[in-house]
Amino acid sequence: MKNSRLAIPATLTFFILASAVAQQVSKHVLTGDELKKAVPTEYFFRGQKAPVQVRNAVGFQLADGKMMLAALVDASGYSTAIQQKYQGLLITEANLGIGGSELKPGEYGFGFTADGKFVVMDVGNNDVLSVAYEAYPQMQHAVPLKLDLDGSGYKLYAGKKWVGIKAE
Repeated sequence: MKNSRLAIPATLTFFILASAVAQQVSKHVLTGDELKKAVPTEYFFRGQKAPVQVRNAVGFQLADGKMMLAALVDASGYSTAIQQKYQGLLITEANLGIGGSELKPGEYGFGFTADGKFVVMDVGNNDVLSVAYEAYPQMQHAVPLKLDLDGSGYKLYAGKKWVGIKAE
């Protein structure tokens, strides 16, 4: 009888711990369903709201649950000067290393410019980060936006252009 009294709390403790371990998040590229839940349908940038192309969204989640999201937007309502560098939204809950520069958590616009730069702007269209991007001309099936795991970081592709991103 005494052993059965001890077995019940021990079993309960085991199941609670097993449940906690099962619920821990692991670092991964977000799935389509996860992106649909996390990516906004509209994004505010430089005084306007732009529709977000959720079908062209990517992101990752870290082991601590923090996320990074990127998606293309319809920038047709913006001036030509803004359209030349604003192609999408970038939301991060973690510090990111991008091309040797640091990006703090926040909400940003981004773009791959014609002069070879990956530019990140605050929501007022002020540049906060500008680094050279790489090109991968041999890529067979370029897509509008793609995120690949690359060692301990990621590669964010826009067509055949890419930049390395690492959560810090």
